Amino acid sequence: CLVAVMFAFTAFGTRQGETLLAVNALLMQLFLLVSYFMDGFAYAGEALGGRFMGEGNVDAFRGLVRRLFVWGGGVAVGFTLFFLVGGTSLIALLTDVESVRHAALDFLPYAVVIPLVGFSAFLFDGLFIGTTSTRAMLLTVLLSSLSFFLLHGVLAPTLGNHALWLAFLTFLALRGVVAALLLPRVVRKVGKRSANS
Repeated sequence: CLVAVMFAFTAFGTRQGETLLAVNALLMQLFLLVSYFMDGFAYAGEALGGRFMGEGNVDAFRGLVRRLFVWGGGVAVGFTLFFLVGGTSLIALLTDVESVRHAALDFLPYAVVIPLVGFSAFLFDGLFIGTTSTRAMLLTVLLSSLSFFLLHGVLAPTLGNHALWLAFLTFLALRGVVAALLLPRVVRKVGKRSANS
């Protein structure tokens, strides 16, 4: 599902001409930069979440969730402020094509909010993988992917490239929201391990 969304993001962008395709590719570099940092927290959640599940330690698992979201949220806020203050300079650093620079400024606000909108998806992925809750993880990404394609299909005729970014942000946000709704199941799963041990 994730590969389908990323592939479609590029494919839909190609329909809007070379300049917007370049703009999307440029701004996605900012998303990838954030993802490298958030993956570190996801890997920590994966390793420690698996350990605490193996121990059946629900309290430690809940503490892990809290700490992950405090640190991950803090880093997300930092990136948002960094993109807000330095986004124009980053764009200038990544390309010297004036038409792309100018067009990118119209879509920079989407990149600015990506860290805040998307960080929870990375953290939940790590927690769900670590506790072998892959069915719940699949449900989150499946529903989010469907929302991406549906929203883009509805908005694209009138909003163009803005529709693509709105659909992508919705995809990221919904992954976090659905995963949060499923987290109590994961906590209960860790608790069952404690009861069985």
